[in-house]
Amino acid sequence: MISKWLQCQGTWFVGVDALPSSPNGSVSGVPLAGPAKDRIGARDDLHPAQLSIMYPGYPQPRAGEKEAAFRYRLKRDAAHMDGLIADGEPKRRYLRERHDWILGLPLTETSPGASPLVVWEGSHLILQSCMIEALGHLPEADWPYIDITDVYQTARKRVFETCRRIPLFTRPGEAVLLNRFLLHGVAPWQPGSVAPREGRMVAYLRPESRKSGDDWIRQK
Repeated sequence: MISKWLQCQGTWFVGVDALPSSPNGSVSGVPLAGPAKDRIGARDDLHPAQLSIMYPGYPQPRAGEKEAAFRYRLKRDAAHMDGLIADGEPKRRYLRERHDWILGLPLTETSPGASPLVVWEGSHLILQSCMIEALGHLPEADWPYIDITDVYQTARKRVFETCRRIPLFTRPGEAVLLNRFLLHGVAPWQPGSVAPREGRMVAYLRPESRKSGDDWIRQK
């Protein structure tokens, strides 16, 4: 897993499906529980959780990352909407994954500057509107093949200009539940920030949606 997922010169363990959680979200028989679970309801289709770990010095350039992409990681927290997959050369964006939500569960105690999750308040409304504009009039089967790069970048620029950037400092025992359209990223590690040897570790669940395309793209 380290050889596959440790990126950005050893400062980010991407950890896709790295935590052996069960389809109901439990780990070693310990159930997923609490207010966030009450909000999302019972599930039996959850993927093994992503185990995202940040270390001091993040970000460093990722292997193969161009200068502009690293600058965006550094200056804009690598802000993105999940499910928009880059493909081709030059890279273009396509909606290839449709999630219901993103649930983050912090697993280590850190200080606030240890590369917290960052969100843009209200950005989900702007990005949902842009997805409807680009895809809402087309058959769902066509969506993965429609290049939405330009409309997405325009919407993202509007988010940066109009939405408040909020770092979300979280601690073990807490949870963060994100709207599926929310623009989010990870802040650079601030000098003097403290974390255990294991780093700033968060488990993320983002299940594929069972909703029809029209319900998924239009429901609030």
